[in-house]
Parts: sequence; structure tokens; C-alpha cells
Amino acid sequence: MKTFFVLSCSVLSLIVFGCSSLTLAPVHYQWPLESVLTVDGKGNVEEPRNFITFNVKPLLFEETKDSVQHVSGIELRVIRDMDGYYYMTAPKFKNVYVFASDEGKLKLEKKILVSETGLASPAFNQDKEGRPFIHLLNGKEKAILLSKDGIQQGGQK
Repeated sequence: MKTFFVLSCSVLSLIVFGCSSLTLAPVHYQWPLESVLTVDGKGNVEEPRNFITFNVKPLLFEETKDSVQHVSGIELRVIRDMDGYYYMTAPKFKNVYVFASDEGKLKLEKKILVSETGLASPAFNQDKEGRPFIHLLNGKEKAILLSKDGIQQGGQK
């Protein structure tokens, strides 16, 4: 009986303590610099430095509503914020797209209108003051501060 009790307590301890989850926090996922990714003929981009590859044809269709456009050579601008969200845009885009990672795919979280006429020369930067914002630059225009929720400063809210 005593052996059964000891064995039962051991199994119960393994179940209780073995199932506790391990959490590492805080985590900052941000990329210090944006990546400029060139779309290949199949609509794919690859970022070898940060080990990510994905197809952008659905994104290009969402932005242009043109399913037959020539995709090769488009320069997609991508940056990741400290919470792990991906921000994407390209020249002539009117929007910045915010994606979250979701089990082997990127899921659109927010589509942010940033230009009625389209961006001429977009670029992303991290916020240098430690705030959780992404800076969207477009030539000599004033920077727009973005978060996963939309425009935080500058541009149209």
C-alpha cells in the first residue's frame, strides 16, 4: 500500500509540474532595419537574413485589384516591430499592411491607408525614442508613425 501511495504521488507530481509551461519574456521581435525584398516571377520574396519566405500575389491583388499584373521586380518594403507584427508596403501602394504570424502563414491584421495617390519612395524605420512605433517615410514628406492599430501621428487617422 505504501509503495502504491509513493508511486501515485510521483505520477501526480510529474503531471502537475511536467505540464507547466515555460515562458521567456519580454521578447522584442523587431528588425533593426527594414528589408527591401524583390518579388520574383512566381510572386515570392525571400529574406535570408531573417529566414522568412512568402508569396505576395494575394497582397499585390489586394492593393491593385489586378490579378494579371507583372509581379517580378516589385520592391516590397518589410519591417517587423517589437511585438512581432510585419509591416509591408511598396512604391505606388496607397496602404501599409500589418500582418501577424499565424501557424505557417501571415494573417492580415490591419490595412492602413497612408496615401490617396500612392507612395513614391517608401521606407520604414524603427522609432529611435523607444516608443512602439514604426516610422513610414516617403521621400521628403513628414514621417508617419504607425502601430499595429493604425496611424498614431502624422498622415490621415
